[in-house]
Amino acid sequence: MNLSKDITAKIEELQILEQNLQAFLMQKQAIQIDLNETVNAINELKNSKGEVYKILGGIMIKSDREITLKELEEKKKILDLRIGSMEKQEKLIETKSEALRKEISASVSKN
Repeated sequence: MNLSKDITAKIEELQILEQNLQAFLMQKQAIQIDLNETVNAINELKNSKGEVYKILGGIMIKSDREITLKELEEKKKILDLRIGSMEKQEKLIETKSEALRKEISASVSKN
């Protein structure tokens, strides 16, 4: 079957979109892991009674509990915003991919 240049270009565009989506999902997963670790750290900090330490640049230093808790909660807010933004972008990419699939399918059906 001989595909037109237009269909071929749309197929290539769809492949690029799908590759970008895969890379995007890997980034989102890394952020989700960071978010989960941050939430776990917040919970541990709230439940612990002893001294608090944090790792900075490969060394562990004693830290103030309230300051550390505020830092972690701020980090959580930022990660939540990033995840929300990424989910919106993900939906846009998926919508565009689906539209391209339909265009390609309709074009191939005509030929």
